[in-house]
Amino acid sequence: MNFVLTDHAEKRCIRRKIQRESIARALERPARIEDDPDDVDLAHVLYLVPERAFRVLRVIYNETVDPVAIVTAYFDDEVKDL
Repeated sequence: MNFVLTDHAEKRCIRRKIQRESIARALERPARIEDDPDDVDLAHVLYLVPERAFRVLRVIYNETVDPVAIVTAYFDDEVKDL
């Protein structure tokens, strides 16, 4: 899936040391996809990152644009059911 990072997402990924390759893999092979509870244009993908001790990466993106726009990405340590 083609994607672009918003300025916000770019800054957060640098700060959180999240690689673009991890985002690409999350979009291509998500462990789970969730609807955003507040915005119908957004989707969340969850992905276990092997290089980060299988931490859960949550990528939130706008699925109504082409290419999809990554809004933010972070490691979600609250998810326990993947």
